[in-house]
Amino acid sequence: MQIAILLFDRFTALDAVGPYETLGRLPDADTVFVAERTGPVRSDTGRLALTADRSLAEVPGPDILVVPGGPGQSDQMDNRVLLDWLRAADATSLWTTSVCTGSLLLAAAGLLDGRRATSHWLALDQLGRFGAKATGERVVTDGKYVTAAGVSSGIDMGLTLLGRIAGDEHAQAVQLLTEYDPQPPYDAGSPRKAPAHLVEEFRSKSRFLLT
Repeated sequence: MQIAILLFDRFTALDAVGPYETLGRLPDADTVFVAERTGPVRSDTGRLALTADRSLAEVPGPDILVVPGGPGQSDQMDNRVLLDWLRAADATSLWTTSVCTGSLLLAAAGLLDGRRATSHWLALDQLGRFGAKATGERVVTDGKYVTAAGVSSGIDMGLTLLGRIAGDEHAQAVQLLTEYDPQPPYDAGSPRKAPAHLVEEFRSKSRFLLT
């Protein structure tokens, strides 16, 4: 089973690496990083790069498609080459997935029309404007489409889909071996829990944070 993880300039690293470390543990999976052109692709910090070993043209029909988000997603919303590839890959994929604002790219390609989906909490309004039924859930499955909320939820998405494909015990083994047992020092990981002044601060800056 081929898993294609999309890369583009200024993607968020954990959006791609979370599913790579969980879903990529699927037995006999061939996991490839793909981009318009092969070579290093810089994350949103500019200090980390992942290597795209294959171009989009070289991976026309992956079994599982993973689309990360990140500030660079905004620049891809009218990238015809990328959007056409998403549509073509989705036409034959078994699963089409996203993390964070990657769901906006799926929506821009017309793949989430009328479907329940999630995204980073700062992008949910945008997701709804693209025709998706936006929800604030951490992981949403609608048919073959599995979308995850912000950044770290890509780990949950990977485990969720891993369990669906390879069984609960295999997913539990991966969770155990990666020691994914979150016990954060703060309970501020969603706008429902974080201090209100922080939520409002980031809402006011969201136009800049997501571009």
